[in-house]
Amino acid sequence: MSSNLQTAAFAYTVVYVKDVAKSVTFYANAFGYAVRRLDDNNKWGELESGQTTIAFTPIHQRETDDRTGEVQLPHSQRERNPVEVCFDYPDVDLAYKRAVDNGALPVSAPEEKPWGQKVGYVRDIDGIVVRMGSYVGRAIS
Repeated sequence: MSSNLQTAAFAYTVVYVKDVAKSVTFYANAFGYAVRRLDDNNKWGELESGQTTIAFTPIHQRETDDRTGEVQLPHSQRERNPVEVCFDYPDVDLAYKRAVDNGALPVSAPEEKPWGQKVGYVRDIDGIVVRMGSYVGRAIS
């Protein structure tokens, strides 16, 4: 490996949604993030989410569809999007309640997992699965 290569920083996760403005507001309210940016034509939105940005863009937009292909949606309730958004909270029960109170669809209430993490699941307003869990430190080798 070349020594002049730089380590890349993970910059964005882009979530394709039906209504950017509605999704930005939903995520801000349901999961506790501040809105960083929502452009005037509602084709791009961002949340203040630490070092990695959560961004939203329309499901179908010519700029990306023409280059990378059309976004595929699940065909039924038994299918899900091929992405899961995960957030860590100090109080998962409170985070889960806040999400549901703000329109998230309950999937699985928070429960302790064998690996020591408390985890609950909801779906956002576009049907995307959102995992809310307690922070689990990384093992150091």
